[in-house]
Amino acid sequence: MAAVWQQVLAVDARYNAYRTPTFPQFRTQYIRRRSQLLRENAKAGHPPALRRQYLRLRGQLLGQRYGPLSEPGSARAYSNSIVRSSRTTLDRMEDFEDDPRALGARGHRRSVSRGSYQLQAQMNRAVYEDRPPGSVVPTSAAEASRAMAGDTSLSENYAFAGMYHVFDQHVDEAVPRVRFANDDRHRLACCSLDGSISLCQLVPAPPTVLRVLRGHTRGVSDFAWSLSNDILVSTSLDATMRIWASEDGRCIREIPDPDGAELLCCTFQPVNNNLTVVGNAKHNVHVMNISTGKKVKGGSSKLTGRVLALSFDAPGRLLWAGDDRGSVFSFLFDMATGKLTKAKRLVVHEGSPVTSISARSWVSREARDPSLLINACLNKLLLYRVVDNEGTLQLKRSFPIEQSSHPVRSIFCPLMSFRQGACVVTGSEDMCVHFFDVERAAKAAVNKLQGHSAPVLDVSFNCDESLLASSDASGMVIVWRREQK
Repeated sequence: MAAVWQQVLAVDARYNAYRTPTFPQFRTQYIRRRSQLLRENAKAGHPPALRRQYLRLRGQLLGQRYGPLSEPGSARAYSNSIVRSSRTTLDRMEDFEDDPRALGARGHRRSVSRGSYQLQAQMNRAVYEDRPPGSVVPTSAAEASRAMAGDTSLSENYAFAGMYHVFDQHVDEAVPRVRFANDDRHRLACCSLDGSISLCQLVPAPPTVLRVLRGHTRGVSDFAWSLSNDILVSTSLDATMRIWASEDGRCIREIPDPDGAELLCCTFQPVNNNLTVVGNAKHNVHVMNISTGKKVKGGSSKLTGRVLALSFDAPGRLLWAGDDRGSVFSFLFDMATGKLTKAKRLVVHEGSPVTSISARSWVSREARDPSLLINACLNKLLLYRVVDNEGTLQLKRSFPIEQSSHPVRSIFCPLMSFRQGACVVTGSEDMCVHFFDVERAAKAAVNKLQGHSAPVLDVSFNCDESLLASSDASGMVIVWRREQK
């Protein structure tokens, strides 16, 4: 997708939370359709001036329609700052390479909103307090859920018919990360400690390995898809990160770690995919500009241990990082400059490695607080409530799993459930995939998938939850198919 259309999609995504607040499923459908239309328009070859004019008008109209977002300043100013910061991936990288003068272009410095998380929770609750008379809403009995989705339980919703396919190209080396492409049902990638990354296609049948990305000289510890899926960023124990073109598998750039240390995790900045955050074995977090291959000034900070997990909140203003000493740090992220400001520290459990962090602005229609899901080698999956704009965490509840030593990961289910409750999924050292209902007070286990022969390290849903992928310590990747009701 051309760069300007990427910016249009970024603006649409930022305002998407304001659309039909009582019906989240329409927001999901809307942004998917917008992405599809923008991709089609990107191929039409419209003049650049016309594209920029459309982007400017789009930002102005959304600002007039929905008013200010959850930070100081006008919506128009905010959307303009997004426009400046959100040109990403291959188009952005080619611009930097073709025009070095572009490196000097920066937006003005802006501070993080001082009430964004309190406002988020208030807005979530206001949806129900200000609803029109007679409208159906979620309750403890889930009448609204049944009205919209039918009288089926969460357990029935997450029942799986069995294995759809098994990938074994990485057998004998662990696969620490598996991820479906963004907004994609059938494209999957996984990385291995054998030093390679596999790109897989599940449809048309039979599922196939499209290409294997090779170049790292040691194991690949983590990778991430860009928003438009045109590039991947990978980190490795060989102390480098690599930028890959997903279309043909070529390595666009190799970037050494600023400290020369093993790189253990990575994540894209969600609004500006030109910036990637990496964590290394020398306890440092670095914000890297993938266009220049350089560390962002002010974008580094030190933790108490090896950095194993990273996660942004949806707006990209808060970053959480977990280390192998049991601490989770929150950072304020300056959207204009990429600067990190250390905010809070939580000791989950002294000496217990934090292996996974997942953020969600709200968990379910009944649980409307921003939340964090954490694995920390405690034989528990931990769910935290985010209580303020600096990322302060408050333990909400935990779920029993087996994890004492392996780097197990977990996720929130991607779609908002229309039934009572909400689901999270995690790997486990008992060689199973576990599903838990975060709102069920007792017997929270919803489902358990058995089929792996080694500890399950990672799980990933596709965009419509019809398929779930899981990877294990022996190199096996299983794709599970959900039962069709």
